[in-house]
Amino acid sequence: MRDSAFIDDRNPEMTAFTVPQQSLRRDAWIIGLIGVAHATSHFFQLILAPLFPWLKDAFGLSYAQLGMLMTVFFAVSAVSQALSGFIVDRVGPLPVHLIGLSVLCLSALGLAVSQSYGMLLFFEAVARLGNSIFHPSGFAMLNHRVSVGRLGHAFSVHGVSGNLGWAAAPIFLVTVATLASWRIALVGAAVLAFIVLILIFSFRHLLETRTVPHSDDCSGYAPRSPLELISLVGLISLKGVWMCFAFFLITAMSNGGIQSFAPSALCQIYGVPITMASASITAYMLSSACGMICGGFLAARTTRHERVIAFSFASSGLISVFVAGGIVPGPVTVLLLALIGFGAGIAGPSRDLMVRAAAPRHATGRVYGLVYSGLDIGLSLSPLLFGAMMDAHRPARVFIMIGVFQCMAIFTALGIGERTARLRMQSA
Repeated sequence: MRDSAFIDDRNPEMTAFTVPQQSLRRDAWIIGLIGVAHATSHFFQLILAPLFPWLKDAFGLSYAQLGMLMTVFFAVSAVSQALSGFIVDRVGPLPVHLIGLSVLCLSALGLAVSQSYGMLLFFEAVARLGNSIFHPSGFAMLNHRVSVGRLGHAFSVHGVSGNLGWAAAPIFLVTVATLASWRIALVGAAVLAFIVLILIFSFRHLLETRTVPHSDDCSGYAPRSPLELISLVGLISLKGVWMCFAFFLITAMSNGGIQSFAPSALCQIYGVPITMASASITAYMLSSACGMICGGFLAARTTRHERVIAFSFASSGLISVFVAGGIVPGPVTVLLLALIGFGAGIAGPSRDLMVRAAAPRHATGRVYGLVYSGLDIGLSLSPLLFGAMMDAHRPARVFIMIGVFQCMAIFTALGIGERTARLRMQSA
């Protein structure tokens, strides 16, 4: 497969699945529907973690056994997300999206009636199988159904909706478990997934995409079966796709460090109470969502998305290293973490548009599936690295490495941008 497949020969500034300009109302509906489904996906990523206190008592589990439930998530999601992209490109993103929502609904019901730790592991794996399809299918529908001029805003809404799903899960599950029981909370989660399933099915006419015909043109390859080996070989031969994978892996390592051990590190570096350290992470998440909204406007006004990413991560990385120095008053760390989150959020829409530019024709699902599996792998590895630093009583190194990973992401993004720009010129 030729690397020039990254670019649409008819228009070197756009990829082959550019959508003509259509009404704002129609685009808003499409973006909103996919955003709701994406929020549901992120909600189910945390479907068990908030219920750990109840599950520990109900099944007599250790913390290691509870942690294994999350390990199952990372292992299953990393593999199945990469493979689900092939199915998306074969049968279309909408049917796969509907199947994913159905599987989430059934998995929540299975978790609600679980009578053993083995059943919890099984239905958690089922939940991750359903969850793995949302990035490949969601991004495929956005790219094929939303006007190209509004894709930056579409990707920002997509990112914000995921954060809202994360935020809603602990509130909903803990509240229902406290008022009723953990089993009722899981049944409630199944009901939410079912409602979203009905919503997406009711408005399926807005999300349907035409079946992509088979082509002998290597720039528009389509497999004869979802997992055809030649398609897999063709995909992994694209250096630009693997550069995007590396970018996602590196940024996931950074985010994993912040989400997992930043509160503990702040307590040791600055001696602040855990409530203030936790508030810093809340500020990080909220500012990240605000940054995604602003990043949508920036992404819509430039074709050199790697420059937006470089500036954002350079700022966030320098602030992270500054936090490691422990030279500011403790309360100021809330503001500094918020600035780090804002920078990471701004890069989000440009990041997704950068991947879009690297996607071969008619292989959107495969590319997003493979690239986003890098997030799962990074999030599974980061707790090991940063946990070792905390065990060695080196909390400052946590923020230093967060900054290092963010700076490493800059070089990856610039490399992707230069490669795409060079291929545009060759195509023109």
